[in-house]
Amino acid sequence: MSMPSLSRLSMSPDHGWPELARERPSLAKVFAFLVLPLSLLPPLMLYYAGTHHPEVFPGTAGAKDWAWIALVFFVAELGTLAMMGWLIRQLAATSGLAIDYHDAYLLASIAPVPMWLSALGLLVPSLPFNVVVSLAATGVSCALVHRGIEGLGRTREDVTAASITQIVIGMGLVAWALLLVVALI
Repeated sequence: MSMPSLSRLSMSPDHGWPELARERPSLAKVFAFLVLPLSLLPPLMLYYAGTHHPEVFPGTAGAKDWAWIALVFFVAELGTLAMMGWLIRQLAATSGLAIDYHDAYLLASIAPVPMWLSALGLLVPSLPFNVVVSLAATGVSCALVHRGIEGLGRTREDVTAASITQIVIGMGLVAWALLLVVALI
């Protein structure tokens, strides 16, 4: 699973999702080579931005313990990932889709990739720039969840996939908002 193949996943349920369902990469491998390295980006970038250009953040960000914030953010990210996998599985089962725990956690591991990568925007000390990058990443994450539900759940029922996507993304946004509150308060 390379970055170019991951980039195609948001375009169609037929681009990459059937291969992932067939290959069934081990979750340990997905965690080690995708989740762990990419989920470290936001905490590291928060630490960097908070210590090198705190003006990106509102308020008195310069006086914060950015190492502690980064650690809490990282732990919360991993907890959110676990919750999202469980939530995807439960919603799929309720909707009668054939998404098992493996596929649910695979999707939960792939969906936040754009948001993790958007943390690189913190290299640019501009709040408006970072807001735009974050919103674009959120849009791609939404598309990944929607296409992943369709592809892994083997359904073309748009209403079902859209309702699951809406709940998953809604919960994900609540989790990200709480993580940002931790960073900014």
